[in-house]
Amino acid sequence: MAVERNRISVLIASKTAMAGELFAGALNRQSRFRVVASVTTAQEVLEAVQSVSIDVALISATLAEGPLSGFAALRDLRECSADVKAVLLLDSLEPNLVFDAFRAGAKGVFCPSQSAFKALCRCVDRVHAGQIWANSNELAHVLESFAKLAPMRIVDAGGARLLTKREEDVVRLLGDGLQNREIAQELNLSEHTVKNYLFHIFDKLGVSSRVELVLYGVSCTKRMQLAGVDGEAKERDETEGARNSDGPSALREE
Repeated sequence: MAVERNRISVLIASKTAMAGELFAGALNRQSRFRVVASVTTAQEVLEAVQSVSIDVALISATLAEGPLSGFAALRDLRECSADVKAVLLLDSLEPNLVFDAFRAGAKGVFCPSQSAFKALCRCVDRVHAGQIWANSNELAHVLESFAKLAPMRIVDAGGARLLTKREEDVVRLLGDGLQNREIAQELNLSEHTVKNYLFHIFDKLGVSSRVELVLYGVSCTKRMQLAGVDGEAKERDETEGARNSDGPSALREE
């Protein structure tokens, strides 16, 4: 019984039941792991964590609902059961997907096709112990810091906004870890329109990826936080000026 209690209880969420069974069989052959649930949908993830004690959840980026549906499951898990530590299983460790995974609440990212099974076991061990698992410690530190920041503000050196209201909405949702499809749903836009917004935002700010965009936003936010009251006063003055102006608003949508 003591040995059983010391084993790490694992939930596996995969695209298919067969894929889950393969993972479960491999993990159960390790003395320190015990797979307590194997599911294929985001809803089943929530049902599992509410019915059985789980230490670590291994969630595939693509579940039965479709591509990248694992990100939604990850965010739902964070909201309903913050004690469960989650690892997102990615088909490839693309920087934007790694970033989105951590923003959605993952404590680790792992690519089964690029790493040995022993590495996955170490990943589960380390995440269960409270550590972050990623390709580099520097990236993990940056992503962990993002989650603690105030909402990003894209401004120039003087504190003036650089984006339209709609562009700011897109950046805010991106910073929350949402995919283009989910941003489109939140803003009642087409996915194509969201991609166009991102293209224009990248062009305006001179960045080329989602990660660079967030780094830019973090830099701006920190600068405004350091400015403190002066920055807030400047924003109030600009708002009052816009109200009293007969000209078009500087924040009109493109």
